[in-house]
Amino acid sequence: MDARDSTGMAGQLPLVITRSRERVKPSRLAGALRISAFFLLVLATLFAGGFGWFANTVSRLATPANPAKADAIIVLTGGHSRLDAAMGLLASGKGERLLISGVHPSASRRQLQVATRGDKKLFSCCVDIDRAALDTIGNAEESAKWVEDHAYGTVILVTNNYHMPRSLLEMGRLLHKAKLEPYPVVNSNLGNGGWLTKPRALRVLFTEYNKYLLALARGIVPVKPTPTGIALAEAAAPN
Repeated sequence: MDARDSTGMAGQLPLVITRSRERVKPSRLAGALRISAFFLLVLATLFAGGFGWFANTVSRLATPANPAKADAIIVLTGGHSRLDAAMGLLASGKGERLLISGVHPSASRRQLQVATRGDKKLFSCCVDIDRAALDTIGNAEESAKWVEDHAYGTVILVTNNYHMPRSLLEMGRLLHKAKLEPYPVVNSNLGNGGWLTKPRALRVLFTEYNKYLLALARGIVPVKPTPTGIALAEAAAPN
């Protein structure tokens, strides 16, 4: 090979390398997109599978016919059926006292007693009202204070079936010494996949499932709901 040929080949090398790099970049981009699509598919599958498990679990919850006696009863507000069930448990001696958590500040004791059609004497002697809690996290915090103040060992927790998993999760983090006995209130039969054919039930379950996932995430990353979205919770100050 003479000098002229060598010089010609050398002059072409930069062009060849540049074209090779141009071919590599799209290839890497396509690979990254395929990997991202795969992980998104996996996440979507896990999300859908988790929702199916959650909905099936909730639909199988049933109200105990004759629950064991506990030290106390806690009911989370959200419907008359919950309050009626809790007052029925108190009247039948299933607990010494009842805490109604999450009551609107404007609701009086008399109004609650009339709304639940509870015995006036029983309501006066054995029912405590929490007006500070604004959500399930607040319910757990206020309930934990109440249980600790009274040194209760076993507590019956009354709320709707779809709300029970998240309520147990939030309260279980704070009620370390007390045992929770779930008493789910069932307003409609969702067994045998009935939730799939009821749009309203499906919407409620899907919304509650997302809140349940957020509650699980709070156990890993300290987050809290705010009026404008989700924010990191402030770290507890050292003692």
